[in-house]
Amino acid sequence: MDELHGPDDEHRRPPGVGDETVEALGSLSKALETVERARGHLYSFHQLTGTADLELDRAVALLRTAGHDTWADRVETEILGRNVIPGHWTFQLVEAYDGTYYRAFRQLEHEAVQQLAQGRDHLYEAEMKEGRRTRGHPDHTARPETPGTRDPSAPFD
Repeated sequence: MDELHGPDDEHRRPPGVGDETVEALGSLSKALETVERARGHLYSFHQLTGTADLELDRAVALLRTAGHDTWADRVETEILGRNVIPGHWTFQLVEAYDGTYYRAFRQLEHEAVQQLAQGRDHLYEAEMKEGRRTRGHPDHTARPETPGTRDPSAPFD
């Protein structure tokens, strides 16, 4: 691999790290990325549910203004502030997810990368990038250019 044009040291496979280990760490990382997305959806659920609950204040006021006090009372007592599952509002679901699953998953993935790959993240992706990029093409460089080091009118390297 070209030392000047290949990946930086942080994205080079350490000596003794085999293909299976790189692939396994890539899979573990992909699983964590999926968990990150799931966590984001959980926060979306939390915020959307909270927004809906706050909008009920307006619905109750409008129902009262329209002379529908019985319906306003029902919305106020049956839905407004209601638990989303027994004993839980959405913030408690987020806290339980983080404490029970998310933090443990992140910690395990971090420890695996530290112990099995000397702390080098994204080795699988870095090697995929090396295999897929077009050598010499200015938009397929191995690493970010230092500002001011590349003349955009210069030919491919």
